[in-house]
Amino acid sequence: MAGNAATILKNILSNSSPKPTPSKTLTKTISGHLKSDGLRKAVAVLFASGEPVSYSLYAHLFQLCASSKAIVEARKLESNLVTFYPTPPVFLLNRAIECYGKCGNLDDARGLFDEMPERDGGSWNAMLGAYTQNGFPERTLELFLDMNHSGVSANEITYANVLRSSAEELELGVSKQLHGLIVKRGFCGNVILESSLVDAYGKCMVMTDARRMFDDIQNKNAVSWNVIVRRNLVAGNGKEAVVMFFKMLREDIRPLNFTFANALFACSFLSSPYEGMQIHGVIIKIDFEGDDVVLGSLTEMYVKCGRLEDARGLLDQPDERNIISWTSIVSGYAINGRIREARELFNEMPERNVISWNAMLAGYTRALLWKEALDFVFLMRKTTKDIDHVTLGLILNVCAGLSEIKMGKEVHGFIHRNDYLSNIFVSNALLDMYRKCGNLRSARFWFYQMSQRRDKVSWNAVLTGYARRGQSEEAMTSFSEMQWETRPSTFTFETLLAACANISSLEQGKQIHCFMIRNCYEINVVCRGALVEVYTKCRCLEYAIRVFKESSSLDVIICNSMILGFCHNERGTEALEVFGLMKKEGIRPDHITFHGILLACIHEGNVKLALQFFDSMRCKYSIIPQLEHYECMIKLYCRYGYMKELEDFVNRMPFNPTVPMLRKIFDKCRKNGYAMLGEWAARQLNELNPWAPFQFKITTNRIDRY
Repeated sequence: MAGNAATILKNILSNSSPKPTPSKTLTKTISGHLKSDGLRKAVAVLFASGEPVSYSLYAHLFQLCASSKAIVEARKLESNLVTFYPTPPVFLLNRAIECYGKCGNLDDARGLFDEMPERDGGSWNAMLGAYTQNGFPERTLELFLDMNHSGVSANEITYANVLRSSAEELELGVSKQLHGLIVKRGFCGNVILESSLVDAYGKCMVMTDARRMFDDIQNKNAVSWNVIVRRNLVAGNGKEAVVMFFKMLREDIRPLNFTFANALFACSFLSSPYEGMQIHGVIIKIDFEGDDVVLGSLTEMYVKCGRLEDARGLLDQPDERNIISWTSIVSGYAINGRIREARELFNEMPERNVISWNAMLAGYTRALLWKEALDFVFLMRKTTKDIDHVTLGLILNVCAGLSEIKMGKEVHGFIHRNDYLSNIFVSNALLDMYRKCGNLRSARFWFYQMSQRRDKVSWNAVLTGYARRGQSEEAMTSFSEMQWETRPSTFTFETLLAACANISSLEQGKQIHCFMIRNCYEINVVCRGALVEVYTKCRCLEYAIRVFKESSSLDVIICNSMILGFCHNERGTEALEVFGLMKKEGIRPDHITFHGILLACIHEGNVKLALQFFDSMRCKYSIIPQLEHYECMIKLYCRYGYMKELEDFVNRMPFNPTVPMLRKIFDKCRKNGYAMLGEWAARQLNELNPWAPFQFKITTNRIDRY
């Protein structure tokens, strides 16, 4: 339409004709329709009338079309304009370009721009703004170069658009050149441009230059402060974002609602409820509590800082309730494991959207309450037709949790019928469901069906499926294929190293280690622990110790890997030394640590020390001993012939010994002639397995079974 109208315009301009007189009656009719919010009717009347209206009314109509995103009416309006005015003023054509840009129709905007017989700076700015607003920063920069070559001088609006685009493209060099041009053209002191420069440097993560530019602004306004707070937050410097917010208050600048939101999000990021409560006080003081953006951010801050009662207090104020804050609190209770309270709040909600339903369903899945989650899914489907890709991902997670492969396939059918297969989140959730249900054949088939939609999450799901099913060689083969499509993530290497440890593949473990070093991957604590496990299981302790010592900071994961590695290689003394290092570094042990320590004591034959460690689990570290810890103690007593201590230990156990434990006790009592405990073990075994009875008889080389 714009191209045709522009051609009409070009033809009309070749014939000079007198300027038509606007119809007053038509103008009055159109104005009447506009007063009753009848934009479509007003434009239809104009288009059908065959008469023009005044320039000012055309401009007003273009503005209304832009705000309403009424592209059809905008095209009719342009057609009427160029039909009845031989020489339409440039400013009206500029308004038409702006209108097309705000309606998201860049083809019409560019077509009109290219066909304009003459342009001014406003024409270029309108087209630049259209590209910028619609997320085409590359075209904005290209058009700016054309503008310079055309000899048209840029103004503040031009530079604001181009700075925004250079920031979106993370073009630091271009931003610096624009900064130079702004200084050269004498636009220093323009707070809009200076704030745009702060934003550009901040988006390029050059916070030193952003702060320097911000400090140079003479008349900072609320937008300037909002930019510096936001950029610090996005750069990961939440503390500085909060500091700048309070500095803004000291400068007596009233924050915008988004400035409050950014500062509160920084408090959430820092887990700083004290500063968040201070900001809450400012919100009350300047009467910002009724703002939905501020209220939602305030609620989320309290939730993420674990202050659920404070968040609930906001909800208990009738004037402050809205669906966003209500959903945030439901999500907070659910995430913190307070499912019952979350459900009570959910049931009280006067209205719900799909995000509310997803928040509650996510709470059930996070708490591994699969049956309750399934019941909730059925309720959701009965109550509302709202569903999105997040809902489908959660439902597939429920199917995986219940190992309901049949239901998962039914959900797959629903996804196919409703065109969700193109969503990578849903596709990956489907792949993960098949993997967790143990159906690697379907997982593999769907993985190949995904074809061009695969990403590193898809590959990681397949690799994890192979690794956890013991198919380590298939996992390594898939890793080789993965590199043709996407760059592996750290999680990929964690999975592969676990696979190498399973099959004791030293050579492949070394190759993965070298690959990570060559390609500058960060070897995080999980990968380092996995490397230690690979090397120790492959009896390559020298490499394992080197990886352990190269760790910049120790934690319980890598220490556990090293302790168990030493135990695997029957080096109990070194394992105990690592435990001593943990205590020195202030690293709190867990149940895996003590399993390794007890194994070390078995290798060293240190019964007394093992008992001290076992008792300290409950008394000193508040760790309840688990089955493997009791097994270690029984094995220790049996191996070194501490029969009286063994009997006392068994009598104190909070549960009945398992069959393997009873077999060890029975065998050792026969060899050591410890009759009372041996007979008791035989009776226990006979109760558990009456078809193969044990009879206690002192012997030195075998167990008699009758």
